[in-house]
Amino acid sequence: MTNERRKFYFGLLILTVLFILTALLCLNIGRYHVPLRKMISVLVNFRDSMINEPKLYSVVFKIRLPRILLAAFVGAGLSIAGASFQALFSNPLATPDTLGVASGASFGAVVALLFSLNALFVQLFALVMGIAALFLTYVIGNSNGKNGVKSGIIMIILAGMAVSSLFQAAVSLAKYLADTEEILPAITFWLMGSMASAKYGTLVIGLPFIAVGMILLWSVRWRLNILSFSEDEARSLGVNVKAVRLITMFASTLITASAVSMCGQVGWVGLLVPHIARMLFGNNNSYVVPASIGLGAVLMILIDTAARSLISSEIPVSILTAALGAPLFIFLLKKTGGIRT
Repeated sequence: MTNERRKFYFGLLILTVLFILTALLCLNIGRYHVPLRKMISVLVNFRDSMINEPKLYSVVFKIRLPRILLAAFVGAGLSIAGASFQALFSNPLATPDTLGVASGASFGAVVALLFSLNALFVQLFALVMGIAALFLTYVIGNSNGKNGVKSGIIMIILAGMAVSSLFQAAVSLAKYLADTEEILPAITFWLMGSMASAKYGTLVIGLPFIAVGMILLWSVRWRLNILSFSEDEARSLGVNVKAVRLITMFASTLITASAVSMCGQVGWVGLLVPHIARMLFGNNNSYVVPASIGLGAVLMILIDTAARSLISSEIPVSILTAALGAPLFIFLLKKTGGIRT
């Protein structure tokens, strides 16, 4: 075993322990304080606590645990999607919304909110429109150019920018048409991101899509290193470039659309976490992808805990991710002089 691989496994072990400790500590934090020993006792003896201490049981199992599960999956999913997109497009600024998926999913959710539909339809509309945004981007980006030559990855990126702008305009139009007393505030708050609506029912619908997307990206993680080569070089190594691109885009779409459908837009996580993973473990995507999962989960749990605990009212998650992400990203740029992919 090489020193690089040994360092990676040791770091992965630390991240696993850090994730478990973070989840346990954040279950303990909130306006209703739960002593750590008491909280562990509730987790271990949940059947007895449901009868003997129903209030404590409700706080831990019905309020905090669903939020922590949602935050962990969203943070891990957006981070691995960001890492995969940065490798796919050879662009350190690529994010899970590069193909317009987040904007499309946001539009679907806003339409459901505009017609006062329930949370199930909000998720369904967001997922459908997120996938529709990917399909539209792919169709535009793979159209034949001059002389019948098919466009490359740059055309797909440009198509994603156009599709994203189109859906953002549609979201703005929906907000303009919304009732200003009830619907518009709900849409605005939802777009700013929040884990407050996390319930086991919504998790059962949304988390499988994130899990499937993460498994797909995990399965192609070593092939992402080869995408920096030319297509001819990649083929000579036995890698089907088109298939890897399609899998990466489809898996990232499942993750992004599902995350947006459950908690609104969450910025910076998919951009920032992969850079931190590269600083710690190098540019090998076989290491960056797994590390991004652990780092993203820990970061998102901490951010959501701060969102529900810092002040008496809920702070939108996107405010905290931007407030933390922008200065940290500037620090990383200053420290590294530009992060290489």
